[in-house]
Order: sequence, then C-alpha cells, then structure tokens
Amino acid sequence: MLLLRDTTTTRELADAVRDHTALVRDSHAGHPDHASLGRKFTATLRAAAGSGLYEDTLGPALVAKAAGTEPERAIGDLLTELPFLPKKALSEGGHRAFTRGLSEFLHYYESSGTTGNPVAAPKALDDLVANTINIGELWARILSPADRALILINAPFAPAAYQFEKVLEYLQVLSLRPWVDNITGDYTRVLRLTRELGVNVFVGPPSRLLEMIQFAYRNDEPVPAFEKLFLMAEQTGPAFVRHLERLTGARAYVAAYGSSETGTTAVTCEHRNLHLQTQSYVLELDDASGTRRVDGRPDRGELVVTTLDILARPLLRYRTGDLVEITGTDCPCGVATPLLRTLGRSQDLITLEGNGIRQNDFESAIWAGEENGDTGHIRHTDDAAGQAGKAGAGDEGSRVPVPRPGTTHVLNYMLVIRDRTILCLATTTGEADAAWTEATTRRIAGLFPGYELALRPVEKLPPLASLGQYLGWKLSRVLDLNDDRNWDRLPAPIRGVVETTLAEYASTTQS
Repeated sequence: MLLLRDTTTTRELADAVRDHTALVRDSHAGHPDHASLGRKFTATLRAAAGSGLYEDTLGPALVAKAAGTEPERAIGDLLTELPFLPKKALSEGGHRAFTRGLSEFLHYYESSGTTGNPVAAPKALDDLVANTINIGELWARILSPADRALILINAPFAPAAYQFEKVLEYLQVLSLRPWVDNITGDYTRVLRLTRELGVNVFVGPPSRLLEMIQFAYRNDEPVPAFEKLFLMAEQTGPAFVRHLERLTGARAYVAAYGSSETGTTAVTCEHRNLHLQTQSYVLELDDASGTRRVDGRPDRGELVVTTLDILARPLLRYRTGDLVEITGTDCPCGVATPLLRTLGRSQDLITLEGNGIRQNDFESAIWAGEENGDTGHIRHTDDAAGQAGKAGAGDEGSRVPVPRPGTTHVLNYMLVIRDRTILCLATTTGEADAAWTEATTRRIAGLFPGYELALRPVEKLPPLASLGQYLGWKLSRVLDLNDDRNWDRLPAPIRGVVETTLAEYASTTQS
C-alpha cells in the first residue's frame, strides 16, 4: 500500500496491516475482540494525556486507573468519566491535539472550516493504514480491479481525496484525480478523460457531480454514463440519490461518512447501508435525555466520537454536531456492525414561521416529477451507455435511463430568501416552458406556507451551488438574505462568491 525506504518501518507496517485487517474481519463477523478494543482505548487515553488539548481535563489519576483496569472492561468503566470535547474547543486548539512532532506525520491537511476555524487534520502512518483498511474491506464488496474511478473532490487541504486514492490503490483500482476551478467550472477535460479512459465509477460529492452534468448539458456534451456513484462529503437523502441515478444510469452509494477530524466512521456495503466502524471508534449518541453508547439498538441523536486509531491526534468524546440514526436492523450483506443513517446537521434546517424544512423535504418535492422514470434529454455516448447497461444486472438503479424527447426536469437548484419571497433558481434537462414552470411551482409551494414562491429557470447556477462539501446544504443551497448572521458563518473566500452571487441576482429577488 505504501512504499517506504526504511525497512524497520516497512516490517512494522506489515504487522499493523495484518493485525488491523484481522480486527476488521472479526468485527464484520460479529465477534469483536473486546480485549483488543480495550487496549486501544487505554492507549488513546494515555496518548491524549500527553497533548495540550487535554492537559486541563484529563488528569494522571484517570490514566493510572485505565492502566489498572482489565482491557475488556476499560471502555465500559471509564468512558463516562471523560469530558466531552465541543467542536469549538477543537477548532480553537486543533494543533494542541497533536501528541507527536509535525515531522512524524506524512501529510498535512485541515478541515474545511464550515462550522468554525479550520481544524488541523494531518495524516500519520498508523491512522492512514487503519482508515484505508476500514474503507477498503467494505468497498471491496462493490469494486474490482476491472473498475476505473474518477475522484472529483476539489478540497486541496482536506484529506478525503488522498484517502480515497489510497483506498483505490489498496483495491488495485485505476483512479484519476483531476481539479476543476470552482469559478470557471470548466469540465471539458474531465469529460474527455472520462470518455477516453472508460471511467465507470465516480467518487466525490454529489454537488460536484451535478455541476459536471450541468456543464455537459450546457455545452452539448454527452452526460457521463457511470456504473457506480460513490457519494460522500454532503448530506445525500433518498430523493437526491434517485435523481443522480436517473441522470447517470448508475447505482448510487452514499459511500462513506466521517470528517477530516475523525476519519471515516461509517462505510457502505453492497446493499447501500452505512456500517459503523466499531473496531476504530467508540460511538455515543446524545440528546435531551442524556448520553448512551451505540449498541446496535434503534436510536437517534447527535453523534459523539472517541477515536481508537488516531494516536497522533486523539479525540475523546468529540461532539460532531451531526444528527444520526441507528437503524437497529441487520444488513443482508452479513456484516454485523450497526447500521447508521445520517440526518444532517441541526443548522441545515430552514425555519420559516416555526416550520422546519430539511433538505430531503425540498428535494423530494422538486424531483417528484421524475418518479415516472423520465429523465429528460440525456445524451450518453454509445460505448459508455453500453457499459453502464451491463453493470449490476438486476440491481435497481443500474440501468441507463431511456430518454423521452420533450420531457423537462429540474437538474439542479438554489433557493434565495428575501422578505416574504422565496426564489427557486433551477437548471433543467429540457426547455422549461410556462406550463412546466407553473406545474413545478405548485408542487413545491406547499412547503413554504405564508411565502410567495417563484421558480425561475436559469442557464447556470452561481458557483456557490457546487460547494456543498465545504459549506453544507443550507449555506451552499439557501441564500437567506433576511439573516445577517449568515455572513459571519461564511469562510472568507466563500464570502466573496456570495457577494458576487448577490450582485448578479439582486434584481431577480425583486420580481
């Protein structure tokens, strides 16, 4: 997986790969090694005690108690004695979480800074190995060396693109990792390479995929006919998944869930269920009723994460701010770890007159017209369409859709709120005439009682709409001009994009 000059480190790496792979497979089989997990938990406490982030909250007495506790009992006996780590505390003191010198890391990364200052998230050799195996052992149930993957993640300071490149190397899958300028949004080269190399797998955020498809429509290019979509980095509900499947003819997976800070806490299987990586994390849920360990039973709340394989920058009871649900059901794939569904972040709720509107509420309505199977004027190349039609025979969502001439659907969207008016800017797959616009407006207007809804088809959305992986749904898709606090929530480079957007669309909000 990694070619290292130092032979001692290479031998140690081989041992670590063997041991962690065995731990992963035992967890998948429903036989977790509790003693090993307890030893990792104790090692994490010991490492954290040596970092500046915990110098005031993690005393030597607790570390000594951990050393004297049987490994099988360590997590159960000691977890609740640990303090919570709020997102703000990590954001303000990210470098203080390090337990090793900077030269002992392999790569330096930072989080996007969506909900605070960017957090340092460098990769060390040991946590890179563990995270790669965690993802790779489940993705191996879907991918093979015959696949060819496009990694399209425009996040140079975040570890995701590099991490997924390592996973594809682990699986011996060819990958390419191009870059697309966020402002010009020119996908000409990406589309050409996708066709010429026969790329059949997309890896990246759904907003980036939509941006590429929108570019293909606008420039009369064939829409890429992928076989598999590995989506991540954004909240992607059922309506969004179905929409992307219809546009590409692919089978879509919400492929992984996690963050730059924590690593990947859940990974998809072939049945499109997210499996928690319980061999690498102690996971809790928190809500008004209290905090409890994730034990596989149905539950929901804010996810709280304690890392077990990131000794170079350990996190103890880190409050992610993400709302999740544990389904409490078994997966047909046979992997025995608990299943997770993401519910988004609390700040991704649009509150209007006391009514809360979530992303999937709106997307279910805006794309409801597609449920009859029509996808509009999709133009696949013959070779790509043929390849996609062969993939995943019998799997729902794996067939290339048959275009029906004259149909029109929303391709992508953005909401602009000002006073009592909500403007929905939308790109479409076909010509949006007055009758279509009126019918689509009626379909979504019920979500916004007391507000005047206007739907306006546009040729191109502002660049902000492609930045969901950085900002989350609400900040990238909803411009609430009635709330001045939104300006303070935008990172400086993105604020400039918003200012440009407002200048371009200010007149439309008055119509």
